[in-house]
Amino acid sequence: MTAHRKLIRRTALTATAGMAALVLTACGGGGHDMGSMGSDSSPSAPAPAPASASAEAGEHNDADVDFATEMIQHHRQAVEMAELAADRASSQEVKDLATKIKGEQDPEIKTMSGWLTSWGEEVPADMSGMEGHDMSSDMPGMMSSEDMDKLEKASSAEFDRMFLDMMVQHHEGAIEMAETEKADGKYGPATKLADAVITAQTAEIEQMNKMLGKS
Repeated sequence: MTAHRKLIRRTALTATAGMAALVLTACGGGGHDMGSMGSDSSPSAPAPAPASASAEAGEHNDADVDFATEMIQHHRQAVEMAELAADRASSQEVKDLATKIKGEQDPEIKTMSGWLTSWGEEVPADMSGMEGHDMSSDMPGMMSSEDMDKLEKASSAEFDRMFLDMMVQHHEGAIEMAETEKADGKYGPATKLADAVITAQTAEIEQMNKMLGKS
């Protein structure tokens, strides 16, 4: 009986020790997990934002805002001039050039409007085509309302010559604005667009001067 009782006691002690070990392990594990959770949720070590996020957020300066705001209006006048060519120009080459200009500048207007909206800036109202409105302001190469009236009233060969003369001047102004953006701007997509404007419009100036017999 004594030996049997000792066996039972030894078994009970072993079981108790095993249970205690399990409880301690569970508590220890739980405490470690809670510590980990506290560490993970600590506000002192936030995950750093990826570098691309800050670029996409739109690091820009006042020169970028001015470029987008003014070039939108500048492009709108060029598009307005180009649209007049459809039923006024006599030269198919002039009509084709006008279609090309409109096709280039309409999407750029939308792109720049998107930039301004994302920056919390106001997109300028579209005043092109409005009676008596002078869009010339202080932007280089812009036509006065009187210039636009004359172009609208012209037709055939007179329109062709006037359109080309005015568009050369208009493009030269756009290139000047684009060069200012390249020198002073900070927003990468805007400086790239400025590059594209310089390239495309320089080539079109050369084409128009040839059409005018100036080169």
